[in-house]
Amino acid sequence: MGVFRACGGDDARDMVDVAVALELIHSATLLHDDIIDGSDYRRGRVSAYRQFGSADTLVAGDFLFSKAFELCGRFEETIVRWAAEACIALTEGEIMQGRFRRNPAVTIADYWEIIDRKTACLFQQGARVAAHLAGASRYRVETLARSGQAIGMTFQVIDDLLDVEGEAATTGKPVGIDIRDGNPSLPILIGMEEDARVAEIWRSEAPTDDEVAEAIERIRASSAPDRVREEARRFMESAARELATLPDTPYRETLEGLVAELEERAL
Repeated sequence: MGVFRACGGDDARDMVDVAVALELIHSATLLHDDIIDGSDYRRGRVSAYRQFGSADTLVAGDFLFSKAFELCGRFEETIVRWAAEACIALTEGEIMQGRFRRNPAVTIADYWEIIDRKTACLFQQGARVAAHLAGASRYRVETLARSGQAIGMTFQVIDDLLDVEGEAATTGKPVGIDIRDGNPSLPILIGMEEDARVAEIWRSEAPTDDEVAEAIERIRASSAPDRVREEARRFMESAARELATLPDTPYRETLEGLVAELEERAL
């Protein structure tokens, strides 16, 4: 909504429907992700997968996807296409992540592509749709899309850092999930570059709690935390540059505050 208002949008009714549709898509992907990953918790609570089983969780995710496109269906073809592109990117990102799980061939370039598709695409398309519905120029629409993409990348990079540096009480989920599940995160990839033991534990099919804790400590002792923070700052600076092209209004300040909150989250 902040992007919509910052671009001069007035009647927010259409924007609310599109925002709800994108959030339904996001929620559907989380339900499906928890089935794929066998996750016990989501946002500090027992996951739907653990509480209701894979069948009911799968159907619930499918239902949310269907409701999302029911909402989008009344809009012009461009908006429906953008929503569909986000779903396609999310699916491709999930496939890539699965292909590189515990795979020593994974690279940092692969990681960037995975999080761009799995996380940043929704931020990007949300900002793009909001600017478009506000009647912004094509240049402005793409400027805000780039800002949304950078914010999404920042969010995921910081989230991955918190998986090795955060506290469960703060993040709402246990630390070390990516090590345990073999997911290729930036801190892990950097840690593996510097420490063969981290790579050995990450590639293990069933690392013990002690091994996960050991890998976390080794990553913390490496250059990974500082390098990950540096990358997060790079994306934040990119987002801020794009937002700075907007008119100086309270709505722009709100968006800039969102970037500042990301920084406070872990930096």
